[in-house]
Amino acid sequence: MASERDEPVAVLQGTLELIVLRALSTMGPQHAYGLAARLDQLADHPFPLNQGTLYAALIRLEQKGWTKAVWQRTESSRDAKYYSITRAGSRALEKQTERWRRIAAFVGKLLLDKA
Repeated sequence: MASERDEPVAVLQGTLELIVLRALSTMGPQHAYGLAARLDQLADHPFPLNQGTLYAALIRLEQKGWTKAVWQRTESSRDAKYYSITRAGSRALEKQTERWRRIAAFVGKLLLDKA
């Protein structure tokens, strides 16, 4: 019997971009596969992040000017697009983090409210 801890955690709409920006901010430039692998390592629960969803988020972030991408060789000598956060992305990360904190505080208050 699977425990709640083994159940995949769904990523709320709009949070994947925040997660990717934070990861790039702390880990430096990453290619999509490496980024997905690292996020999976960090998750306390199964993290169902399919490559298509991640690539779409990376493209959206690049189109917004929040990331930039350059082609480089991976450790296994394969060409891959490496993404890094831009200054605009760092500013967006600050704003989105504050927004997330306000939302989380509101939801937390509602869950703890005994009224």
